[in-house]
Amino acid sequence: MKKNLYALFLAVAFSACSKPASNETTEIASSHTTHSTHALPEDALGWDLGAGSYSFKLFTFFEALDKIDSCGLSNVEGFPSHTIGEGIEEKLDYRMTPELREVVLARLQQKGIKMNAYGVTSPDNEADWRKLFEFAKAMGVETISSEPDEKFMPLISQLCDEFEVNLAIHNHAAPTKYWDPKTVLATIQGYSPRVGACADIGHWIRSGLDPIESLKVLEGRLFHLHMKDLTERNKKEAHDVHWGTGVVDLDALIGELKRQKFKGSISAEYEYNWERNAEDIAVSISNFRKAILAHNGQ
Repeated sequence: MKKNLYALFLAVAFSACSKPASNETTEIASSHTTHSTHALPEDALGWDLGAGSYSFKLFTFFEALDKIDSCGLSNVEGFPSHTIGEGIEEKLDYRMTPELREVVLARLQQKGIKMNAYGVTSPDNEADWRKLFEFAKAMGVETISSEPDEKFMPLISQLCDEFEVNLAIHNHAAPTKYWDPKTVLATIQGYSPRVGACADIGHWIRSGLDPIESLKVLEGRLFHLHMKDLTERNKKEAHDVHWGTGVVDLDALIGELKRQKFKGSISAEYEYNWERNAEDIAVSISNFRKAILAHNGQ
C-alpha cells in the first residue's frame, strides 16, 4: 500500500509541477461560473465560497474536486467518510497516515482548491480530538464543523488556541442537540473566541426557524455556513432547489451577513439530484453572486 501511495503521490506532484504556471490562473469554463483572476462578488466581503464534498458522496473525493472545480469554486469542506479515490480505498479520515495526507494535499494543490473546512465530525475521546486538530493544521483547514459532546468543550477550546484552528458547532434539524441557535450560543459562551457556530440554513428551515433571525442570535460567533435553499418550511422532507428559487430570502440573508460584518466560509450544499447536482450547485453559485451584486446596487 505504501508503494502505491508513493507512486500516486509522484504522479500527482509531477502533474502539478509540470503544468504551466499560466494555467493556474486560466479561467475554467462552466456553463454558469468560472474560476477567474478577477475579483468575485464575495471576495470584497471576505466570504470564502466553496462546496461541501458531502454533496458528491456518490463519487470519490478526487471526483468531487473535479466537480467543485467545474462550479467555479476554489474551496472545499472535506467530508470525513469520503472515499479518496483513484485506487485509494481509505476515507478522508483525520486519522490517515502522513503519507496519505501528502497525496491529498498534492491533488488539492493540482486543482487549485483549498480544503478550508472539514466536517461534520465529532470524536468521542480526547486522543482523537487532538488527532483531528493535528490533521486540520497539517491540511490547512481553517474551520472544523462539529456537534461535540459538551464534556469536551474545555479541551476543544484549548486545542483551538493551541493549533490556531476554529471549531464551529453545526446544527442538524430538530430534535437534535444543536438544532436551536440559542443552544449553540449557550454552549460556546466562555470559551475561546475560536469556538463558534456553523449555521446550516437548510436544517433551520426544516426545523421551522427563520434563518435571518437565527443568524442574528449567533452574531459575533458565526464562522461558517452550510448554504441551502429548500422547497418548504418546517418540513423535514423538503428538498434542495436552486438558491433564490425556494423559501430563502437571499437578499435578506446577504444583508444580514453584511450587517454583521461576517468574515468566513460558506459551503454550498445540494442534497438532491445526487447523481447530477454539480450543475445545480453551479446555478446556485451564479444566483448567489448575482444576488450579491443586486444587493450592492450593481
